[in-house]
Amino acid sequence: MAQQVIQLDQEKLSCSICLDLLKDPVTIPCGHSYCMDCIKNYWDENETHSCPQCREAFIPRPALVKNTMFAELVEDLKIAGLPAASSDYAYAGPGDVACDFCSGKKLKASKSCLVCMASYCEHHLQPHYNVAPLKKHKLIEATSKLQDNICPHHDEVMKIFCHTDQQCICYRCLMDEHKDHVTLLVSAERAEKQKNLAGNRHGIQYRIQNRESDVNVLKQELEAISLSADKALMESEELFKDLICLIKKKSSEVKQKIRSKQKTEQTRVKELQEKLEQEISELRRKDTELEQLSLTEDHIHFLNNFSSLSHLDKYTDLPSTYDHTLQYFQGVTTAVLQARNKIKDLLSDEWTKIIVAVNKADVLLPQEEPTTRGEFLKYSCAITVGPKTETKPFSLYGQASYGDYSENSHVQSNEVLNGPCYWEVKLTGIATVGVAKKYDSYSGSSNKCGLGSNYESWALKYSHGSYQFRHGNILTSLSGPQSSTVGVYLDRRAGILSFYSITETMNLLHRVQTSFTQPLYAGFWIYWNQGNSLELCELKETSDTKS
Repeated sequence: MAQQVIQLDQEKLSCSICLDLLKDPVTIPCGHSYCMDCIKNYWDENETHSCPQCREAFIPRPALVKNTMFAELVEDLKIAGLPAASSDYAYAGPGDVACDFCSGKKLKASKSCLVCMASYCEHHLQPHYNVAPLKKHKLIEATSKLQDNICPHHDEVMKIFCHTDQQCICYRCLMDEHKDHVTLLVSAERAEKQKNLAGNRHGIQYRIQNRESDVNVLKQELEAISLSADKALMESEELFKDLICLIKKKSSEVKQKIRSKQKTEQTRVKELQEKLEQEISELRRKDTELEQLSLTEDHIHFLNNFSSLSHLDKYTDLPSTYDHTLQYFQGVTTAVLQARNKIKDLLSDEWTKIIVAVNKADVLLPQEEPTTRGEFLKYSCAITVGPKTETKPFSLYGQASYGDYSENSHVQSNEVLNGPCYWEVKLTGIATVGVAKKYDSYSGSSNKCGLGSNYESWALKYSHGSYQFRHGNILTSLSGPQSSTVGVYLDRRAGILSFYSITETMNLLHRVQTSFTQPLYAGFWIYWNQGNSLELCELKETSDTKS
């Protein structure tokens, strides 16, 4: 029983600053006791003379007198041979945030206060849980970046975000150089940016999926190149046996050229594969950083890092090569077979054909997608709808009747689009533009046959300035500069379909990277209501390139 009493006294006789038994104990006017050196150092380091526990301020600075009774009790505890401290708190190590109120060896801070602009260990944090005014303070996980929340000009906490200058400011800045600017609370700006962050993560994850798909395509390309090259070698050597005496030298040259071409193509594909795998790794790292940023409770840290982390670098698009997978070296076999059946005096002519066939065994690696409107216009294509004699750009209006076009029906182009192809449409109200396979009829429920309602069509829906992408009857909201003019870029063989909002620049709204297995046609749809319209723009093709 006596030992329990001593243990209780030990806890009461510990200094709340150093968390050790009191040394030269003194009691300040509010009734709390500290080591004389601890409270002196605390007051020396602060402008106000207040109690570290209850925050009561004293003017003037109190004189400190040793508490004799507490000093005797501390000596009794030392004689009893009990541990010098009863705290289980961990001391701050390298990389840890130290408590701002511990003297001597500092404990590890568990929370930082965005009002006090200080970090606290569990012991010194207790007033924030017990004292009514302190309970209203904003506590976050301990951070060493509290100084980033302080205005460098006025030494005050920055609680305002200036939209005009895109920076955090304090209230004094608001009354001075930012007086007439558009401002709001940092918490409100954080909430808005948080919404965008989710969209950025979605974009990164979507790009990761595309890049992983591209890597798989390249792996298949490597295997197909090897199989096709090996098959060509085997068949060519069999055919050359009949002409071995005449074309032994030529056979060796063909073999060397095939192997050389195979090595060249495989090297190109491997380099692109490594680049894409590196891009995937970078995207995963960036996604992790964005996830960590989304979880931080420090608004300033969030805003200071949002722009750099949310920026997505441009990546190289990968066109599809499925139509050519098994044909890389097939022409070699054909050419050799023809050469075998030719007479000796025609051998030189047939040899030329063989070399041409080897050189045509190209892998269709990515070509850069256009970036400027001028570059896109090089691929502008003429699209007609309805009677094939009609060549002028067409228009659809929701308030009118169009003969063969029934209510809420879809319209398709007469032309098959392989690409690269580019066209623009001007949209008003609610309208949809996209591509799809050829349908005999578009009549019926839009949920069954509408653009984007199945897996054989892809569509962009425009609704009074907002955009949605639709495929497989799944709608995905898109963000981007508002424009009633939308550009569509299709390269079927490369497997690329892109939608752009056209302002002064080309603004990518959505890109599809897939394998288009069927012929595609341009598709259009407007909702049959007053004020909705869709007009195909007349584009001027460049003189050197036509779709």
